[in-house]
Amino acid sequence: QVQLVESGGGLVQAGGSLRLSCAASGSIFSINAMGWYRQAPGKQRELVAHITSGGSTNYADSVKGRFTISRDNAKNTVYLQMNSLKPEDTAVYYCNADVFTYRSGWENLGVWGQGTLVTVSS
Repeated sequence: QVQLVESGGGLVQAGGSLRLSCAASGSIFSINAMGWYRQAPGKQRELVAHITSGGSTNYADSVKGRFTISRDNAKNTVYLQMNSLKPEDTAVYYCNADVFTYRSGWENLGVWGQGTLVTVSS
């Protein structure tokens, strides 16, 4: 079984910063891509940032230049540094990982965290 646990959400004023962390644990052979998604009230979940096992990144246009995704492969952890936060960044942020694991056989498994709430006040 594989679990993702997010931390670092909270309340911050516009213009402030937060750093989210997501640690993977369990029966993990390797982790391929990892990413952060968010879902605001009444909206669909959207990709915020994505990082491959080799460190290549991509970002949603709305966060480019403000957010930075990084990962520590030794710790099976992905981070999201969020700067210059805006009220429209308010959402539940979810971590996702593509994990190579063994269940009834070896397989790539998409795993989601439970989400962490980020609230940006104006």
